Amino acid sequence: MSSENNSLHAVSESTGMTMPSNTPAGQARVTALAAAGRIEALPTALVEYRSAGEVLVIGTEEEAALGVARQLGDQVKVAVFITSLSNVVPFAPPTPATASSDSAQDILVLSGPIKQLSGCLGEFSVIVPGGRGRDRDLAEIAGLSGRHFDIVLDLLDSPLIQRELLPVGYFAPAGDEAALARAISEIPGLVGAFEKPQYFQLDTSICAHSRSGLTGCTRCLEACPADAIQSLGDSLSVDPNLCQGAGVCATACPTGAITYRYPRLSDALERVRTLLASYREAGGEGAVLLFHDGEHGKKLVADAISELPEGVIPQEVEEIGSVGMDMWLAALAYGASRVVLLGTDSTPASVLKELDTQIGVAREILEAMGYPGNALSLLPEDWADIVNVISDDAPLIQVEPARFAGMDEKRRVIRAAVEHLYSHAAKPQPLVNLSAGAPFGQVELNAERCTLCMACVSQCPGKALQSGGDTPQLKFLEDNCVQCGLCDRCCPEDAIGPSPRYLFSGEERRRVRVLKEEAPFHCVECGKPFAARGIIERMTERLKDHDMFQGDALRRIQMCEDCRVLDIHQSGGVDVS
Repeated sequence: MSSENNSLHAVSESTGMTMPSNTPAGQARVTALAAAGRIEALPTALVEYRSAGEVLVIGTEEEAALGVARQLGDQVKVAVFITSLSNVVPFAPPTPATASSDSAQDILVLSGPIKQLSGCLGEFSVIVPGGRGRDRDLAEIAGLSGRHFDIVLDLLDSPLIQRELLPVGYFAPAGDEAALARAISEIPGLVGAFEKPQYFQLDTSICAHSRSGLTGCTRCLEACPADAIQSLGDSLSVDPNLCQGAGVCATACPTGAITYRYPRLSDALERVRTLLASYREAGGEGAVLLFHDGEHGKKLVADAISELPEGVIPQEVEEIGSVGMDMWLAALAYGASRVVLLGTDSTPASVLKELDTQIGVAREILEAMGYPGNALSLLPEDWADIVNVISDDAPLIQVEPARFAGMDEKRRVIRAAVEHLYSHAAKPQPLVNLSAGAPFGQVELNAERCTLCMACVSQCPGKALQSGGDTPQLKFLEDNCVQCGLCDRCCPEDAIGPSPRYLFSGEERRRVRVLKEEAPFHCVECGKPFAARGIIERMTERLKDHDMFQGDALRRIQMCEDCRVLDIHQSGGVDVS
């Protein structure tokens, strides 16, 4: 059946798409999607918004802003703020503006500069300058009992909030008439209580962002298109109300401190494993897994699925940025011949940038094992390019499917997938040097500079750097290194730094290596070993000519803590060491 009119089609209930099924691959695809659709994901926590319909319209021209405000109807209560970019202009008290005679609206009009606008649906805070240098809350001035605005329609050409993903309840058409019309249509419906999933989970105990005021990893901060992640110094916080589930934070995180919870990684892996196993059992070969989001991407796939080989299996996810290296490599280990991510014009640029970076690292790992790097692809929205790229039925990777179960630990999943692919590789290398920013690698140590002060050990978030206990040693466990760079930033001697690579031997990665070892220095009083000989000798040499370290003070450097305290007490002196 070669003609379109005579071709066979089947409806996939799990996707809602009508797909061609003229080949064993097409028939197996429908069976596989049905099997995967029966895998239920555990529910996640919910985030609630509450809106009473208090709307603030911000503009520069009063008549234009009032005209827009009147179009919002009587389901919401509207105030208008005419803003000035100059902080010199005094804030003007509210004045009532009565709408046209055919409306019961009374619209409050205020004017002046805005110092700060923040928040989201149900809790927007607008700060304006008040008298005597004191800032004031605009909601309070407007007499709102809830002390916040629920919705903001920003008509400024340069919106007050500029993010790739704007907060829920904030509309900024920036001169786009179609966008303004959509906002006017949607705003009256944003009254009441609304729920959304809490997309993320944060484990600060394994976060590599910062230690002791030193900044390490900033990947999630740079990648988040909603600015929902903030640095709190030595830890991070994620605002669940600002988070819109882009998921790229989890993809970027090297440790798994931020994980995507809608669905959990283990549930998503189990669905993909079931999908690919069912596809093979039904007679399908050379599965191409096509990840797409549930809105723009789904429409693109549904409109043009008939143009693709029937071995291309669409897999819907909440957001394309939530699918990371753990899922890509696991899918290949589970039997996919290639994995394709579909970006759209609604995918934030920061998400696409991070995905491209992560795919680059994953390709380096695949190519070092002898597999084609283009088994992983991030494709644009242009469907002609997509068809051109994945029109070939020939599988790029063929391995015996892995059997490991879905896990919720990102690095464990990646290691399990890579070890399986490595065991089936034809021409694998023992290791591969990776691009800067990769989350795997070793550290390079300048042994002559290193004093074994152990500052790096105290700052290492993954416990990759370890001390030798009573023995002056610096040890390293490569399996735990996330290449955050904190060791480099804290070292007083500039003796250590990250070096990205992937060592394929799990036994070697898990072997603790001694990077430097010295003979211990023994206390000159009691003979107890208490520090590395090199550091005590260097301290003695550097301080021997200092006025404050003459006589007993210099000798105390060579004593253990107990003997030093006893010597000070007996001499009646003050410890300057």
